[in-house]
Amino acid sequence: MNQVREAFAAQPPALLWGLGGVLGVLTLAVAIAALLPKLKPGEDHANLRQRIGSWWVMIAMLTAALLLGWQAVTGLFAVMSFIGLREFLSLAPARREDRPILWAAYLTIPVSYAFIITDTYGFYLVFVPVYVFLALPFLMACIGQTRAYLSTAAIFHWGVVTCVYNLGYAAFLMRAHEPQSLPAGPAGLVFMLLVATEANDVAQYVWGKSIGRRKILPKVSPNKTWEGFLGGWATTAALIWFVGPWFLPLSGLGLAVMAVTLPLAGFAGDVTMSAVKRDLGVKDTSALIPGHGGLLDRVDSLTFTAPLFFHLVVYFGHRAF
Repeated sequence: MNQVREAFAAQPPALLWGLGGVLGVLTLAVAIAALLPKLKPGEDHANLRQRIGSWWVMIAMLTAALLLGWQAVTGLFAVMSFIGLREFLSLAPARREDRPILWAAYLTIPVSYAFIITDTYGFYLVFVPVYVFLALPFLMACIGQTRAYLSTAAIFHWGVVTCVYNLGYAAFLMRAHEPQSLPAGPAGLVFMLLVATEANDVAQYVWGKSIGRRKILPKVSPNKTWEGFLGGWATTAALIWFVGPWFLPLSGLGLAVMAVTLPLAGFAGDVTMSAVKRDLGVKDTSALIPGHGGLLDRVDSLTFTAPLFFHLVVYFGHRAF
């Protein structure tokens, strides 16, 4: 018990208040889900209850990792990268002769996260986009795999960049040097990234369900509307602008750029994964998370927002990585 108290006491107040606010929102969601059967008795609300229950589990895991430190966050995101890559490669067209490429793709996970553990950002920055980009096609050539060569190489590299490299940027935020210069420490950066990304998804859904009329990308994601996109963008931008200073080393132009671009990146990640799933003919990447689908269904926006968030923080506010 004393260790738990010490762990909480060591956290910046802004982070604790932020985590408390998230728990408050989830508690409110539980209350609303309990009232809905009485307000709308003819509708089935089982999926909503499943989604909220899954949110409790996900938030508990992320909270525990943030409070335990960079090692726990790195381990959590390494597992997420493995699950995400496995979901993607299980859906993507693959052949028996591609098995060596498959194992090489999985090998990028321990290597990439080893760079995070050893805090060697320079190697992390170039390993996947340069050396893995070159190595996977070369390995295919070595095993004599030339049928559908370009498309297969592109599939594997896209999966590694999305599930390993991009998600890894969220974990690398915890390795920020000079943490005392950050308003809520490195964990505050990860917290703000996750809150802004997920708030954008939720806000787009709520605005779209409430006033959505005009389809924005009907061939890719028929349920998304201009009203949902613009409402989600405005809501998330306001959240970042007003709440961001408590967690980010940004102000003025840097904070404005973050507020404007991050929700756009979240939307881009969402619809890009929707296009991938539509091409593969599936609705969800798996059934891992009740009410949500697979891990990639939940972190599709994060695969785009994490690298953008990281580089905006570095460029405008905190260069110590």
